[in-house]
Amino acid sequence: MLINSLLYNFGRYVLLLWSATAKPERFSMYYKETIRQMDAIGVGSVFIVLLISMFIGMVTAVQFADQLGDSFIPKYYIGYIVRDITIIEMAPTITCLVLAGKVGSNLAAEIGGMRQKEHIDAMEIMGVNTAAYLIMPKIIAAVIVIPLLVAISAFVSIIGGYVATVIPGTLSHTEYVLGLRTFFVPRYVFIMFVKALVFAFLLTSISCYFGYYVKGGSIELGEASTSAVVVSNVLILLFDFIIALLLT
Repeated sequence: MLINSLLYNFGRYVLLLWSATAKPERFSMYYKETIRQMDAIGVGSVFIVLLISMFIGMVTAVQFADQLGDSFIPKYYIGYIVRDITIIEMAPTITCLVLAGKVGSNLAAEIGGMRQKEHIDAMEIMGVNTAAYLIMPKIIAAVIVIPLLVAISAFVSIIGGYVATVIPGTLSHTEYVLGLRTFFVPRYVFIMFVKALVFAFLLTSISCYFGYYVKGGSIELGEASTSAVVVSNVLILLFDFIIALLLT
């Protein structure tokens, strides 16, 4: 039964995405909706991303400094570790896991509410391709703004490491900056953006899928929002591992 359910949902998910890629009836409508979603997904999530990223950088730096202790490893390695772990893993993965909870649940609830109030049925009667109009602008907006949020997250996390180590005097400004500039691999930035794009697509499309096919009342809508977050998080972690295997 579990395999049948997975195959059924995967097939329906693929068919929904296929319908969502249809040519827009009016490009101006899609453009306005995409801009609105960019504001809702991007601007609306900046504060929580900044807050989480700052503490990620601070905690990473403090814990690694504690692990170094009185060892013979140079202190500037703190900046080096904070930079790499932030770029490769923390910024794309943690940011998108948080956005799956914030943005994903909102998208599922928004589309699910339209389904329950029969707004989607009314749009379909008027000849509107609801899958394309409701889903594609959200996906386009997400794959544009979420990588930007991830880049901001990486930058703020590095600043957080600086605040947590340089200001208390654990190491000097010169040592931290030296660590940031040591052993830098530009390919890691490419990996970060690949993860951000894949995760953005996953959390948006999956949340829209669960909202689009919701049935029942408010309880079912809540369950759909929860399922969207859980499935998005699981797939983000799965694809995080796959991308790491392929690109590192």
